Amino acid sequence: MRKLWRRISDLLELGMHQRMTRAGLLYAAAAILVGVAAFISANNLLFLVLAAMMATLLVSGFISRLSLAGLELDFVFPEHVCAGRRMQARVLVRNVKVWMPSFSIHFTPSDSSAISTPLWFAMIPRASTVQAPVDIFFSRRGAYRESSFFFATRFPFGFAERRTWVRMSREIVVYPSIDPQPGFEELFSALAGDLDAWARGPGQDLYRIRPYEAFENARHVDWKATAHTGELQVREFARQQDIAVELWLDLNTTDEDWLERAIALCAFTAWRLNERGAAFGLRTQHFDVRVPEDGDVYSILRYLALVSASRSRALPVPEDENVFRIVLTRSPHLLAASGWQLGSVHVRVVEPDRLAGNGADRDHAEPAAAGARAGQDHH
Repeated sequence: MRKLWRRISDLLELGMHQRMTRAGLLYAAAAILVGVAAFISANNLLFLVLAAMMATLLVSGFISRLSLAGLELDFVFPEHVCAGRRMQARVLVRNVKVWMPSFSIHFTPSDSSAISTPLWFAMIPRASTVQAPVDIFFSRRGAYRESSFFFATRFPFGFAERRTWVRMSREIVVYPSIDPQPGFEELFSALAGDLDAWARGPGQDLYRIRPYEAFENARHVDWKATAHTGELQVREFARQQDIAVELWLDLNTTDEDWLERAIALCAFTAWRLNERGAAFGLRTQHFDVRVPEDGDVYSILRYLALVSASRSRALPVPEDENVFRIVLTRSPHLLAASGWQLGSVHVRVVEPDRLAGNGADRDHAEPAAAGARAGQDHH
């Protein structure tokens, strides 16, 4: 029964609709007056005028119907679409009629569509396709499966506007926003500093030359730099192995607002790490992808576009100590109880819902201290 009702509603919605314009109402009123005058006066000339006026109305409706018949709609979207960004797509309108062009076609999206710009095509030649650029904007991440649009025309005389609805069933996946939100830039700068500090260590490649600090080994003193500056300078070396970064997103929550902000922060951080050329990955209770070994940053963004909260087990306890971890969780005490070393130097716990552009949560300007406190409080 539901399928039958859906089919009937689709037929009603996608059928042609006609609305009389002001010019059409005036023309119809004039035709009525001519008809009344013809019957009262029995004047053959008025009957001929009435017949011509009625024929004009019939021809207008027939031609407008033919103009809308045989039109097909398609879109060319960008390969990657992010929420919160205006991007450009292309609308393709195809006229499959092989003997007649279509004239004065108006293309208008529905109110719920991501396209807000109406278009007008003066003529669509027979058996050809015309295209036009349009701006698209998605406010939220997710999979968008249906959008409704309609074609309309007042050709040839403007007495009526005839329209027909078109429904697109193509699916488009919209990634989370990768643009910074309040607090994201400051957090990433602090995390980048922590990552740089974690990347230092014994190795073969020179990391930097910096001033000497108390109790450091004298064998790392760079005497040439010391002679130039007049102060003791030491050499720091990068670790021999590549330092990877892992984003851990805890889906075990019922707070949808928190999850949306955490997903936005994950997407922003992953995009920035990819721009830096870092090796990184994303892990949740059900997902584990590393870049570039298992995929690219778009694999992570696609997963984040479709993920939802999941009442399940806590995040698994990691074993590799040579990875810098950024953990987004609503319940750090549950992670600590399951065996996470939240106070470790290579773990940073971030609470996205406490990041604010007005500086209300200044403690998170130093996420290293926040991670250490969380680990100490819940052990």
